[in-house]
Amino acid sequence: MIHLLLAIIYASFISLGLPDGLLGAGWPTMYPQFQVPVSYSGIIFLIICVGTVVSSLQSDRLTRRFGTGKVTAFSVGLTALALLGFSVSNAFWQVCLIAIPYGLGAGSVDASLNNYMALHYKSRHMSWLHCMWGVGASIGPYIMGAVLTSGQVWSRGYLYVGIIQLALSTGLFFTLPLWKKPATEQISTAAPLKLGQVLAIPGAKSIMTAFFCYCALEQTVCLWSASYLNLHLRIDPEIAASWSSLFYLGITAGRFISGFVTIKLNDNQMIYLGFGILALGVLLVLLPLGLIFALAGLLLIGLGCAPIYPCIIHSTPAHFGVENSQAMVGVQMASAYLGSCIMPPLFGLIANHLNIGLFPLYLLAILAVMVGMYRLSCNKTA
Repeated sequence: MIHLLLAIIYASFISLGLPDGLLGAGWPTMYPQFQVPVSYSGIIFLIICVGTVVSSLQSDRLTRRFGTGKVTAFSVGLTALALLGFSVSNAFWQVCLIAIPYGLGAGSVDASLNNYMALHYKSRHMSWLHCMWGVGASIGPYIMGAVLTSGQVWSRGYLYVGIIQLALSTGLFFTLPLWKKPATEQISTAAPLKLGQVLAIPGAKSIMTAFFCYCALEQTVCLWSASYLNLHLRIDPEIAASWSSLFYLGITAGRFISGFVTIKLNDNQMIYLGFGILALGVLLVLLPLGLIFALAGLLLIGLGCAPIYPCIIHSTPAHFGVENSQAMVGVQMASAYLGSCIMPPLFGLIANHLNIGLFPLYLLAILAVMVGMYRLSCNKTA
């Protein structure tokens, strides 16, 4: 039963990752149809991220009341319905409206499952869990690219992914009895922490800033890499959509490998290894070395991102206490989504009014702040 539950959790994270790259991959063909500027993808992303912030901040309360299983099943179902809504949208305002339930569903499942894994499984399982996100996130842009290159409209990509996610959601509802685990019930009896109480924990603010930067960087790459390849390196939109999946492939492969490397290295060592690889990848995209090196850079950025997010989350109970972990993970997720809310749309304004070629410099600046904040958090929780 334990192994079956683990497989279900992995499947849940595949469903979480499936839609994440669709907007970035499909946007070069979406915005001309909607007759809006290229920067307007940031508006959609902002709406999604606001929903995820709200639901992440409520994750401690919801999980203690309903349990991880029910929160996950309902949230995946909500995102599946939102994806099907995207597939029938024919105006920009409709996509914006449907982005609200999508964001609410994504935030709840992310915070709940991450804390569950941090409490009950070893670090390698956390890496492999996020590898499953990478599987979903890699498949999403590939589906969109295949849809566009076959002559179909972008909405078909959302339809196909929505159907897949709806099937996964149905499976989650049928397996709810497997989530009844004693360790979960032990922490559910405690009162939820208020936001002020979480912020008062030593190291909380700096780790929240690090999470802000991580998701800011990751989602900026997700949202703008295809447009960067298209507008700066002059790659056809359909080809750029497919090549942008290299980032997701890098994350997926990196997290699979990280699961084995964590047997030898601890969470802190894995995180610094990720920082180094990530910096190398950004430099390859930045330097004028040609398309092949830029694509290799996207792959390395994914590989560098791979251990950072899961290893920081897995170390949360050890750094901040088991009794605080769900609240801390929820606030960390909210901070991460705030990074997603603010920084990718901000780069959209830069791309629209200055130059999309500033993309790698933007990533490098975010990376520098992330490294500094992580070091500060480690010093305060040592």
